[in-house]
Amino acid sequence: MKYLKDHEKKMKLAFRSLDKNNDGKIDASEIVQSLQILGLTISEKQAELILQSIDADGTMTVDWNEWRDYFLFNPVTDIEEIIRFWKHSTGIDIGDSIAIPDEFTEDEKKSGQWWRQLLAGGVAGAVSRTSTAPLDRLKVMMQVHGSKSMNIFGGFRQMVKEGGIRSLWRGNGTNVIKIAPETAVKFWAYEQYKKLLTEEGQKIGTFERFISGSMAGATAQTFIYPMEVLKTRLAVGKTGQYSGMYDCAKKILKHEGLGAFYKGYVPNLLGIIPYAGIDLAVYELLKSHWLDNFAKDSANPGVMVLLGCGALSSTCGQLASYPLALVRTRMQAQAMVEGAPQLNMVGLFWRIISKEGIPGLYRGITPNFMKVLPAVGISYVVYENMKQTLGVTQK
Repeated sequence: MKYLKDHEKKMKLAFRSLDKNNDGKIDASEIVQSLQILGLTISEKQAELILQSIDADGTMTVDWNEWRDYFLFNPVTDIEEIIRFWKHSTGIDIGDSIAIPDEFTEDEKKSGQWWRQLLAGGVAGAVSRTSTAPLDRLKVMMQVHGSKSMNIFGGFRQMVKEGGIRSLWRGNGTNVIKIAPETAVKFWAYEQYKKLLTEEGQKIGTFERFISGSMAGATAQTFIYPMEVLKTRLAVGKTGQYSGMYDCAKKILKHEGLGAFYKGYVPNLLGIIPYAGIDLAVYELLKSHWLDNFAKDSANPGVMVLLGCGALSSTCGQLASYPLALVRTRMQAQAMVEGAPQLNMVGLFWRIISKEGIPGLYRGITPNFMKVLPAVGISYVVYENMKQTLGVTQK
């Protein structure tokens, strides 16, 4: 009885907040208006579809009785919870660190849930990157030595022959260590940019979110970029060339100077905009398509749909920014390739196109795509388990 009474109170509040003209009924225009206040723009037609799912007597308006009957045994008590289903999850890590950061509600920030979620995401990223590290190293090798014909099995055979099984994980330590500082800087910068772009008390829109996220990504990359260079150098390095991360940093500093730690920084920065933009746009498109065509009884699409949307949108983002990522990696490793001229970004683009054609800009994309599904699956499972361990309340 107590549960039903409490639940009914919450539903009454939600109903009243939607019923703008206080006539005891909710119509399509009121749904459009309410979602607009929350920063979501939907059409009148979409609002009518939402109404239809609740409307029992076919009047195309929803009264209190219909509202109560529909939501009584449904755990969703406020609009934000419905939106939360569709948040682009921090827990999905495909090894690329330029995605837009996660959005946290005020409740999550006050209760400390946010840092637990970020920590769970960090651990998930570490496990996922370590599990797919051999494919990542192969991708880097193919990007750097693109002109030589190297296929997947040949590449693995070559790496094992040169340095044994352990060499497949070369550079992974750096890749994992940089998760923590990068997540922290990105999350902090994202909050600051959001404040700059939105007025007090205003909800953030998709465009502002994209700009804030891209700028936060750029800020985080600026901080940790030397680690990106170290990761590439260690991955491309021969057995015994570097004893570890510190030794690699010392040698680069001694032979090439401080500037070497920011080689390839410009294409890396330019790659953030197409990656983040396309990732966000494709995710929104898939979300709208699912809600329009498949959402029958609930706004919750289930794990498989969410993971599928996340993986597909990230893959499209990668595809768009891949040539820039390849040029970045080549620039980071140029000094290690014997006899290679030290070219700038534009020079390198023309050199690759003239020698290898357009396919040359996509060298190593096969192992890159091969690691998307296992990386998404592993990071999701670890993320969910870590959330339980850290006591993140399930919504």
